[in-house]
Amino acid sequence: MINTRMFGKELKKLGFGFFSGVPCSFLKSLINYAINECDYVAAANEGDVVAIASGAYLGGKKSVVLMQNSGLTNAVSPLTSLNYPFRIPLLGFVSLRGEPGIPDEPQHELMGRITTKLLDLMQVPWDYLPGNMEEAMRKLVQANQHIEQNRPFFFVVKKGTFDEVALQKQQTFIQLNRIKVQGKAENQLPTRHEALTVINSLKDRQTVQLATTGKTGRELYEIEDAHNNLYMVGSMGCISSFGLGLSLTQNNKDIVVIDGDGSLLMRMGSLATNGYYNPPNMIHILLDNNAHDSTGGQSTVSHNIHFVDIAASCGYTKSLHVHNLKELEASFKEWKETKGLTFLYLRISKHSKEKLGRPKIKPHEVKERLRFFLNIHPSGNEEEGYLCEK
Repeated sequence: MINTRMFGKELKKLGFGFFSGVPCSFLKSLINYAINECDYVAAANEGDVVAIASGAYLGGKKSVVLMQNSGLTNAVSPLTSLNYPFRIPLLGFVSLRGEPGIPDEPQHELMGRITTKLLDLMQVPWDYLPGNMEEAMRKLVQANQHIEQNRPFFFVVKKGTFDEVALQKQQTFIQLNRIKVQGKAENQLPTRHEALTVINSLKDRQTVQLATTGKTGRELYEIEDAHNNLYMVGSMGCISSFGLGLSLTQNNKDIVVIDGDGSLLMRMGSLATNGYYNPPNMIHILLDNNAHDSTGGQSTVSHNIHFVDIAASCGYTKSLHVHNLKELEASFKEWKETKGLTFLYLRISKHSKEKLGRPKIKPHEVKERLRFFLNIHPSGNEEEGYLCEK
């Protein structure tokens, strides 16, 4: 059995300073240690965990993700379409519920047989975490070598691997919405291209723009391909979780998350996590055209959703319905001055730019130049830490 506290200290020595996870009984001691002693973000699901930790990595923190193997399936999308193309390394710990030959609940039986096969299929290097402390330390050093080569590495953790660590009393916070503006006028319904042009015109050297997958990222790229832009190419629904991780590790930068209705609907639990951790340097802009525009224009159910109310109830400091480009610009400028986690909702038309191209720069090149913009060097992390005011 591993001494969890000693193991945690070794993680710190290797520079792992940011943890995100979803609870699992096999990992509870390591999770408790991370909550007690480290910077830890509890996410709504495992895909969000990977996105949050990936954003933190981009912001200069070597990151750790913790999850049950049943939740590994929830993380397949970001692991294969975010971490793989962007070459974002994470250190993962995934439990082995349903280990063959070990009695467990029926829902874990199949996943226990395919956990390591799934990691192999995703081309994620992995190893079993030994129960012997000396051997575990040696394996940890080897895992870190993968991380330093921009590759993720996962440890598969069997029952009883970690010794007991009690969870210290946690202080919880209630984040209250202070400003909520409902729809109160006719919507202008600008095109996405027009809305993105306004947003892009307002950026400065303190701004990082994160555009969700599909036509949002492609149109932003055509408007201006800038070093402080990131174009999500997959991991649909993960953009605001990615923005949360980056915001928490780069509190001297203004993080602009540009989302779509189909994307946000896919992982709405992220709103609750964003609202709770409440980074004041993040603005979350939802461009809602009531359609999956990148895949044929099929309707979403966004017309039936009150996003402004939901974001407000999740703890966003400001949640505003902006009706036109003028209000979009004014609200953005106000956020630049006053800050506070802000949600802007703008209805847009279903029209898209014809003959829309795709970014010619590779995802991992986008990542590297953005880290350079953030003054994070390939050989090390930026000095600034995770400063999340609660």
